[in-house]
Parts: sequence; C-alpha cells; structure tokens
Amino acid sequence: MANLTRRGFLLTAAAAGSVRALPQLAARVGGRRILTLVYDKSLGMMCAVERVVY
Repeated sequence: MANLTRRGFLLTAAAAGSVRALPQLAARVGGRRILTLVYDKSLGMMCAVERVVY
C-alpha cells in the first residue's frame, strides 16, 4: 500500500470527487474544459488540474 501523507490523501480525495462532479457540471454550464499538467513539489510528481473556461 502506498505511504500517503495527510496532504497527499486530501489531494487524492479532492481529485476523485472532481472527476465525478466536473463532467455533470460542464454538461450543464457549457464552456471548454482545459486540462493542465503541473509539477507538485510536495508530492514529487505531476498532477492534473482541470478548469472550465466560459
């Protein structure tokens, strides 16, 4: 099992929640979704950040 820190666990939980909520929200609101990869120094890995542009 992965050795997650508290911060890593919160980021993972937030990402899982956004994966379920964003497609429904984007379908209602419209606009474009932009996916950006950023390097998170605290985790030591790349993270995906998705934002909706109207």
